[in-house]
Amino acid sequence: MSTPSRAVWGRTEQQDFRSRVRGCLLGGAIGDALGFGVGALTLAEIRSAHGADGVVDYVPAYGRRGAVSASTQLTLFTVDGLIRAQVRRDTGAWHPPTDVYRAHRRWAATQRDWGPDLRRKDNGWLAQEEWLYARRDPVISVLTGLGDPPMGTLDTPKNPIARDSGALVRSAPFGLLVGWEPQLVFQLAIECAVQTHGAPGAYLAPGAFAVILHAVARGESIETGVGRAAALLGPRPGHEPVTDCLELALGTVRPGAPVPERLAALGEGRTAESALAVAVHCALAAEDVRHGLRLAVNHDGPSAVTATLCGALLGAMHGETALPPAWLAEVEGRPTLLEIADDFAMEMTQGPALHSRVVSTSGWLARYPRD
Repeated sequence: MSTPSRAVWGRTEQQDFRSRVRGCLLGGAIGDALGFGVGALTLAEIRSAHGADGVVDYVPAYGRRGAVSASTQLTLFTVDGLIRAQVRRDTGAWHPPTDVYRAHRRWAATQRDWGPDLRRKDNGWLAQEEWLYARRDPVISVLTGLGDPPMGTLDTPKNPIARDSGALVRSAPFGLLVGWEPQLVFQLAIECAVQTHGAPGAYLAPGAFAVILHAVARGESIETGVGRAAALLGPRPGHEPVTDCLELALGTVRPGAPVPERLAALGEGRTAESALAVAVHCALAAEDVRHGLRLAVNHDGPSAVTATLCGALLGAMHGETALPPAWLAEVEGRPTLLEIADDFAMEMTQGPALHSRVVSTSGWLARYPRD
């Protein structure tokens, strides 16, 4: 993989970037928590249980309000892997897909172990967070894909028929690599996706999502990101389902209140490409973050998936201060999400001050070991 360009960061740019990183990770987690308790319900069942307006607040799951699923857990480990990739550059090693895969396998260990294993020196700080050892409905394709050490490739992906959103929902952090060119963001996202998902739609949708989020994290529009994603998708075999869904998502955004029937035309999120389309539609139609997330939850499809994606997009677009405070206050894991968001922002903007061939900050390397 080619080395990405480095951005030049002033104080204002650093503050804006940190707000967008926080907004992306927290917004995705809030969406996950809003949809987690009703993810298996149809719209009719949601309305029957929660009233004509559907879900308007957290629905308790796993014994608490604001509980998050495996999607948020995996997103945290994606961030961990990206930080470690940057740290390992000092050693001359530069292959971010490997570092992200290792991070995802550290998450997989949380699904087997009772709690943190203090003997593992490569864990860093994130894998010591006990709340991450709760098993929260992980997708089978993700567990099997991460279950053995060999990595998949684009030519020989793991789980070649898996079409679900298990790779898509952990891919928002790739879009936060704003110093990278879009084609590198796209390539990294799909190389990481094939470690668990081999159907073209299931690994190309994460690449498209990362490019769309990359655009909004740079202050551009969702439409600009979709156009870039379409251009990068075009040469890839099997791109048509993703390209068609994104085109349909743009075409169904019309004046007036969006209705569930429009989401039904997008496939309601049953596959990775349709989940992406629903999230893009809801983000485009949103009057604000709260409105967009309610749209992304209240439909017949997998509510947690579509709201996770929509929340990440809107959070990266508007920053953390646009997130509804009441939802933010109760979302599970907020301290961890904030901590790793700030670490990511600091690494991407001030990494050379933390580590280099001649500088070594022991505290940082204990958090993100090179080995």
